[in-house]
Amino acid sequence: MFLLFVMAAGAAWWLSANLPNSEHTTPDYRSKPSAIMIRGEWTGAYARGDGEGIRLPLEVAQKLLGDGVRYESGTESIILTTDTGVLHFKTGDLDATLNRKPFTLRFSAEKVDGKLYLPLAPLKELFGVRSEVEDGTGIVTLLMPDSTIPRVSVKEGKKKGAKLRSGPDKSYPIVEDLEPGAALRAWSESKDEDNGWYRVQAKSGQIGFVSPKDVEPLEAEKVSSAGKNDQDKPFVAWKTEGQRINLTWEAIYSVQPDTKEIGELKGVNVVSPTWFELLDGTGTIRSKADAGYSAWARAKGIQVWGLFNNSFDPDRTTQALASYESRFRMIQQLSAYAKTFRLQGINIDFENVKTSDKDNLVQFVREMTPILHEQGLVVSIDVTPKSSSEMWSLFLDRARLGQVVDFMMLMAYDEHWASSPVAGSVSSLPWAENSVKRLLEEEDVPSEKLILGIPFYAREWTETPDGQGGVKVSSKAYGMDAIAKTIKSKKLTPTVDEETGQHYVEYKDKDVVKKIWLEDDKSIQARAELVKKYNLAGIASWSRSFASEDIWALLDKHLQSGKQ
Repeated sequence: MFLLFVMAAGAAWWLSANLPNSEHTTPDYRSKPSAIMIRGEWTGAYARGDGEGIRLPLEVAQKLLGDGVRYESGTESIILTTDTGVLHFKTGDLDATLNRKPFTLRFSAEKVDGKLYLPLAPLKELFGVRSEVEDGTGIVTLLMPDSTIPRVSVKEGKKKGAKLRSGPDKSYPIVEDLEPGAALRAWSESKDEDNGWYRVQAKSGQIGFVSPKDVEPLEAEKVSSAGKNDQDKPFVAWKTEGQRINLTWEAIYSVQPDTKEIGELKGVNVVSPTWFELLDGTGTIRSKADAGYSAWARAKGIQVWGLFNNSFDPDRTTQALASYESRFRMIQQLSAYAKTFRLQGINIDFENVKTSDKDNLVQFVREMTPILHEQGLVVSIDVTPKSSSEMWSLFLDRARLGQVVDFMMLMAYDEHWASSPVAGSVSSLPWAENSVKRLLEEEDVPSEKLILGIPFYAREWTETPDGQGGVKVSSKAYGMDAIAKTIKSKKLTPTVDEETGQHYVEYKDKDVVKKIWLEDDKSIQARAELVKKYNLAGIASWSRSFASEDIWALLDKHLQSGKQ
């Protein structure tokens, strides 16, 4: 008798452990209507409204569209940015602006119990977001345009269909009974941690798992971009086919350069004069632009990309980037200056910026780029090599900026800066190459957007005994001609420094030692070869006034060779 009892208990245990769970369950997301699904997952949130008047919680829109959705609580401003559009509106208002032009919304953003809900309609129009609302369950599924979603279907031979379960095993309760032939979106491939089961979404919108034994592959679903408000043709930043960019910065301090004395600049196809600077925290810009210089460049077939800097003032920068109004004021002025002086581009040079302003700088560039593109203007930004410096490197989100701008200038110089405690090259070739590689590999900056910034200057370092067995180091920057004059007057013979890949000279002047790592035909050729090695967009040189007259032809020869 005891043996029979044990056998019966064992059989009951075996059945409970091996038979599929036949219980049905209602997922938590069905506790209220309009649960929102993105990429096969419940967002934890619910939509409001119905039909075309559906509204989404702010955090859901941001999860779906990332940097494309910005909310500033101080002014109740909502800013939607795409490659081609900037839509600005405020909570409760139907009046908006799209690329600075009046635009009327059909539905407003609203706050309910302190929670902000955005109308779905502009997300559809600007981004091409597709929504599906299932009648039976009320589930709202959001899909991004131009995406591809794998699909599977329940095998036709499964007369009883299949079970959509709450977990990746037959022991989990049933969410939905699936008919033979039912098509399912397979949001994740089968994984070992999921016991090989697929995480799928049924036509009802409900999400769960199915056994791979019960389904077979279907043709993937391609989500259309219907309704997306895009220009017919994407903006083309560089229309001079067959040429790499050969830009030189024109450093303008108080006096405009005399264009009659500039010379030929063989091969230069872009000049970037330092014309515009941030004057205060409200976004006011001071201009030093010169119509004569612009006309001179146009006559030579050279584009002008006016440089806009932040005066390297961190507090002023924080204030100017903080709100839509101040950012928009800067954009408006740059747009007007570009039109007045017939520019072809704007080059942004923000330095000495607080790390806390990283997101605001990205937002400024996102709002600026579509507006300037409408005017046919190229948008570029200058970045330093990656380092641990908070104010000079860490504030730059190079990956996100690289997605927005047309070009990114890597200022690969000042490896050893003016007040460096040790003497060294302004830009050793291995350091410059590593700086390029880090942006390409670690930040995913497209090579066709990256422009290598090179120095036309070198530092003459002075090492003075400090009386304690060490040396005090100081430096002064000189252009190519000035360095060549020193070499000639001191009757020096440059030697190759294997560590930097540059020519190097050293001499004594009484009790001090002078050291110079040269920028000359050897280093400039090597930098041009770096551009070709990594298929970069071109070169930007700092600055025009530091260059020797003969360096332009050499740079042009090596930069453009091999370009089809």
